[in-house]
Amino acid sequence: MVEREPVEPARLGRKRDHTRDPEILEAALDVLAETGFDGMTIDMVATRAKAGKATLYRRWPSKNELVIDAVACMKQGDLDPLHLPDTGTLRGDLVAMIKPRSMEAAEKKMQIMAGLMSMLSATPELAEAANDAIVRPRAAANRFLMQRAIDRGEISPHCDIDTLCLVSPSMAAYRVLIERQPVDRDFLISLIDGVLLPALGLPAGDSAPRAKVQQPVS
Repeated sequence: MVEREPVEPARLGRKRDHTRDPEILEAALDVLAETGFDGMTIDMVATRAKAGKATLYRRWPSKNELVIDAVACMKQGDLDPLHLPDTGTLRGDLVAMIKPRSMEAAEKKMQIMAGLMSMLSATPELAEAANDAIVRPRAAANRFLMQRAIDRGEISPHCDIDTLCLVSPSMAAYRVLIERQPVDRDFLISLIDGVLLPALGLPAGDSAPRAKVQQPVS
């Protein structure tokens, strides 16, 4: 009878270290802004981030996936419900969501979004993934704020917040990607006061607490 050598148990691979992901994603945004999507390569991002090429290729097999993750990271910011503002009014909350940006940062964002549009033109099948990463997180934050306004009686529970939460991120995306104009504070305030608040039954510029909406009797 032939003796068989004992089989060693398979070794588990090392867990991937994601601690450097923010640095890598920031480097990806820098390269995308400087070179555009067509000129960007994962190798260039690895060099900028001072990271191993193999590390990036394991994490992001294509630059499409890297770009989507990087832009999503840029857009999400403080969209966690635990970190959303609570000023006591919906307008106050929406205005508090507007973060000040320098002209240099605004220009960089324009270049990044132009690169994203170039990617989507070449690979339209990624549009849904880009929408999930970029538009929906902001819409979810808006919906959370609107639902909280309903819960405290500031706006009617009959408001179509599922549709209205999409207005500002959709119009912001259109302004950047199609009109090639920056999304600045004035533009966002005009959306809040000229579109969202009237659609929700609130007067423009009303930041003071209002009387609670009368709830319908069932």
